Amino acid sequence: MFESAFIELSVLLAISAFAGGIAMFLRQPLIVAFIAVGMLVGPAGFGMVTLNEQIELLAHIGIAILLFVVGLKLDLHIIKTMGVVALFTGLGQVIFTSVFGFLIAISLGLPPIPALYVAVALTFSSTIIIVKLLSDKGELDALHGRIAIGFLIVQDIVVVLAMIGLTATGQAQENSSIGFEFFMVLVKGVLMLLVVALLMRYVIPKLLNRLAHSPELLILFAISWAMMGATVGYLLGFSQEVGAFLAGISLASTHYRELIGARLVSLRDFLLLFFFISLGASLEMETLDAQVGNALLLSAFVLIGNPLIVMAIMGYMGYRKRTGFLAGLTVAQISEFSLILAALGFSLGHIDQETVGLITLVGLITISASTYMILYSHNLYTWLSPYMGIFEREVAFREVALDQQEQARPTEVIVFGLGRFGMVIAQTLQKKGVQVLAVDFDPLLIQETAEHGVPTRYGDAEDPEFIRSLPLTEAKWVVSTLRDRHVNMALYQSLQSVGFDGKVALAVNKQSEIAAFKNLGVESVLLPYYDAAIQTVERLISDSKATKQESA
Repeated sequence: MFESAFIELSVLLAISAFAGGIAMFLRQPLIVAFIAVGMLVGPAGFGMVTLNEQIELLAHIGIAILLFVVGLKLDLHIIKTMGVVALFTGLGQVIFTSVFGFLIAISLGLPPIPALYVAVALTFSSTIIIVKLLSDKGELDALHGRIAIGFLIVQDIVVVLAMIGLTATGQAQENSSIGFEFFMVLVKGVLMLLVVALLMRYVIPKLLNRLAHSPELLILFAISWAMMGATVGYLLGFSQEVGAFLAGISLASTHYRELIGARLVSLRDFLLLFFFISLGASLEMETLDAQVGNALLLSAFVLIGNPLIVMAIMGYMGYRKRTGFLAGLTVAQISEFSLILAALGFSLGHIDQETVGLITLVGLITISASTYMILYSHNLYTWLSPYMGIFEREVAFREVALDQQEQARPTEVIVFGLGRFGMVIAQTLQKKGVQVLAVDFDPLLIQETAEHGVPTRYGDAEDPEFIRSLPLTEAKWVVSTLRDRHVNMALYQSLQSVGFDGKVALAVNKQSEIAAFKNLGVESVLLPYYDAAIQTVERLISDSKATKQESA
């Protein structure tokens, strides 16, 4: 249809941007818009897509980056701090949904293998969508938000294990030796984990400390590391996704994971665009029309059944019905991993295009509906609260205990810049019992500050995605000792965009800049050398007066 691949790609991106704008206006995740674009430009629509191989390559890279970022942000500490609730709720919901989803799929006339794929696909919820929605609502650090992130991490681990199992099954079908193939997968998996552990212990920390002096080189290394991990996973027979996931885990314990993750978010979202377009383009309208009834039934199961099982488990474990309800709504949809799992099953020959279409249609329905459910969760709770007493014990003992004793003190002050001025501020606040988080772009300063017992994070004050990852809902002050006006302006705008309601203190180089920041609404403007000189003069005068009084 188009004269060149460049023109076709440009038109495709323009259509996607327009559809994304409509989705944003309707407060819908972009996944829905991009699948719709694929259906529009694919063979079932206007037939505009001819770059199938190129789009498929970009889609594979996007999935690898997605799994890498998931591994990079795999914070097992969240599961630990949330106790057993994340593990039991995550596994309980997966088992419940898988079993009953399989029975429903069988009752709809699906053969056992496709029914199993549908059942497994229904169990996973979208970490990306949930984190974004909770972050926008300022509930990421609330109790239900932390519990939700905990059991979403459990789901992410389960989906990787499911991919490994499916890949091994596919290879076993070719070699007609299931037991031997699973044994080989286990052996290769143990060896791969051992190599990753050795690299994490002896190689990666030192290497990253050197690369961090050049942020551009650090990000380039992270991308290449993700692709190398995906390649090794593919060569060992695990799949590219599993290899990329383990590559992310290998960097998850470093100081640099937040910055790398923040920088890769935009690249991940851009490349995943092609996966969803490719998925939408592969769907046939006739197939979807025939699956509407089944999709509606399965969607109702996900939208109602998944939250109910989460509420039941959390209520039994001693949480209030409100916490269970708000956490339960986060699993009322299937995720991008469900669609990736369906694509993997299709490539292995386990399921046909009709089953892929059914899973995709359930995804479109549940993602669209659950978005509004989460956005208006408090209104829904007010309406349904009188009928949910069954999901709460007479005494919500676990939540009462959390109310009486916090598991960890929240971050009170976030300090950007760990030069002499910033380091003294961070260390002095820490000595006075104030919970501080120190942030800098210099790995040597990060290491030096961490040795003094101050919690640190490697990051860029100009990166909006990194700013979103900070514990801003807890902080009372954000202090920047960086004296670059443009950096401080970008930091302040990022804080405003995420709705930070604490106070801000920014450092400047000269007095003429003070008025500009004050007019923006900055609570405190610091002029380091000037402030230090004034305090020194006041101290000298005070000491001088005290000396005269003593001599008199």
